[in-house]
Amino acid sequence: MYYGYILKSLKDGRYYYGSTEDVDKRLIKHNSGQVKSTKHRRPFEIHFVEEHLNRSLAFQREMFYKSADGYIYLKEKKII
Repeated sequence: MYYGYILKSLKDGRYYYGSTEDVDKRLIKHNSGQVKSTKHRRPFEIHFVEEHLNRSLAFQREMFYKSADGYIYLKEKKII
């Protein structure tokens, strides 16, 4: 299985959207500073996870989260 996920920075309260095969391992990478784009916003906590059948679907969902329509969807569903 693959996952679309949203992390919340405990430092600035902002969100990070991603996709992965292992959410727990990915969170460890984010929190250990191994991800350049989130290194300065650590620590993170898992805020939301969706399960998908394959990598492509998980990545498509990540891209949706990052879009204007995705932002509206996440707000309407009170996910963020």
